[in-house]
Amino acid sequence: MKKLRKWSRILHRDIGFFFVGATIIYSISGIALNHMADWNPNFKVEIKKFTTDKDLSKSNISETKILNFLKEIDADDIYKSYNYVENGTILRIYLEGRSSVTVKHSTGEVMAEFVTKRPVFFQTNYLHYNPNVWWTWFSDIFAGALILLSITSLFMVRGRKGAWGRGGIYVILGIIIPILFLIFS
Repeated sequence: MKKLRKWSRILHRDIGFFFVGATIIYSISGIALNHMADWNPNFKVEIKKFTTDKDLSKSNISETKILNFLKEIDADDIYKSYNYVENGTILRIYLEGRSSVTVKHSTGEVMAEFVTKRPVFFQTNYLHYNPNVWWTWFSDIFAGALILLSITSLFMVRGRKGAWGRGGIYVILGIIIPILFLIFS
């Protein structure tokens, strides 16, 4: 048992140090994804509404007019394209990324939607979604390492504070709480 405890400490320490970065990445991403109902963890969306007196009707439009209009409204995003929707009553200007400007030319109502990636959160969430086969393998190894870290922790402390004492109570609670959540949700 002494040898098992020694190797548990060694494995727990070394594997734990190796996976600190992945643990932080998945933790940040997990918190962000848990609150998707409250905010968009990947993108920041800024909406500006105003009116314009520019004639941007279908019969009077050109790319030069669109580019000048975008300059006037401080749309720093790079222009991509435009089209008319709803029988030509609404001009939709598409900007780089997911940003866009919508103009109802009959009333001059403008809605500019500027979408930018949230730093750190966008990248960590990207990894959380397993973007390719190599990251999926890394994630699977990380998940296995977490299992190993959990098991080795059971043998690290002995006596009243170990797995057969207070630590065991925490292990049981850690199992019961998710089960209760599944039963009552």
